[in-house]
Amino acid sequence: MTTRVADGGFHRGLQTSTFLAVAVAFAAQGYGYAAIVSALPTFKERIGASETVLSGIMLAVGIAAAGGSVLADAIAVRLGSRWALTVGFLIQAAFLLVAINTTSLVVFTAAVTVFGVGLGCVDASANMAGALAEAASSRPVFGRLYAAYTMAAIIAALATAGVHTTDWSRTAPIALGAGFAVVAALLVLRYGDRHVAPRTVDGKPASEERLPWRGIWLVGGLVFSAFVVDSAVATWSTVYMQDGLHAKGSVAPLAYAAYLGIVLLGRLAADPMVRRWGRTTTGFVGVAIALVGCVVVTTLHTTVPAVIGFALAGTAAGLLVPVAFSWAGELLPDRGDEVIARVNLFNYGGALIGAVALGALAGNAATLGVGFALPALALIVALPLLRKHR
Repeated sequence: MTTRVADGGFHRGLQTSTFLAVAVAFAAQGYGYAAIVSALPTFKERIGASETVLSGIMLAVGIAAAGGSVLADAIAVRLGSRWALTVGFLIQAAFLLVAINTTSLVVFTAAVTVFGVGLGCVDASANMAGALAEAASSRPVFGRLYAAYTMAAIIAALATAGVHTTDWSRTAPIALGAGFAVVAALLVLRYGDRHVAPRTVDGKPASEERLPWRGIWLVGGLVFSAFVVDSAVATWSTVYMQDGLHAKGSVAPLAYAAYLGIVLLGRLAADPMVRRWGRTTTGFVGVAIALVGCVVVTTLHTTVPAVIGFALAGTAAGLLVPVAFSWAGELLPDRGDEVIARVNLFNYGGALIGAVALGALAGNAATLGVGFALPALALIVALPLLRKHR
């Protein structure tokens, strides 16, 4: 079956099997990352790592992921995004299995760092494949793709929470994630878009066509802002709820759960909103609601408003991220893989700022609420960037 509409784009037609393969790739990425992050307490106990050491390991993963984005660029411009996705998933699968079968701090650190390379490679190439899918269908698809990512991440977190019988069973969801990665690689290799960026454009080498650096920085700024919020909430919301607001252990995780719920709803709504109101308006809605959420967390230091505030903050990742990568895919279609690989790097900058800088500025759990002024500032910066896309 081939779907096609006549409202712009490349009009190559999008096969349902190709779209589903890309959606599975997004889901496998979301599942694998959430599974390993959810199991960090188990790994911390098994390898005898302190909080400081574990933070250093995750920093190394983030830096390696940036390198993986560069690797995806190098592979995609020669062989296409489906091969970059395949390589990234196979790296992830292999080193996830190494990570769950070692008790050595050194081996674990090396394994998850190389996993980070695969993580970044898939992050970038999945967005490349998404851009190709959107161009082929001439309709917004990034919202649905990121919704698949979020749903799979929620399933992974629930799976990890549900297995506590033995040390090894607690890593079973990660082993499943490795298998999911292999399946995704095979599907992408079989059904993924075989498009490779042209070697020439208007009779000259495509590599000589100037990259749209202004657009890359503008779209990258939107990605950066969204991931400052995402990383800040993911890293610090539960800590703030439990240690800063003294919420019960059963209540503290509700803040992040509410956040993920709104992220998912936003991503499900993103494509219809873009079709009806356009990317700019959809992005403004996402930023404005998320900004209100961050202000609520910053100013109202009680449990219920905090949960509501964290939930509202989810519209940044829910609406702004799909919009940003959709824009990135159209900046220079003939070199779209290279453009998206560069835009994807802003993801990791935002993640590091949200996870590291917020904690450093706040100083302790009691003042973390005020620290959420930092992601609010990042969202304020995103507003003029959106206006430049009008």
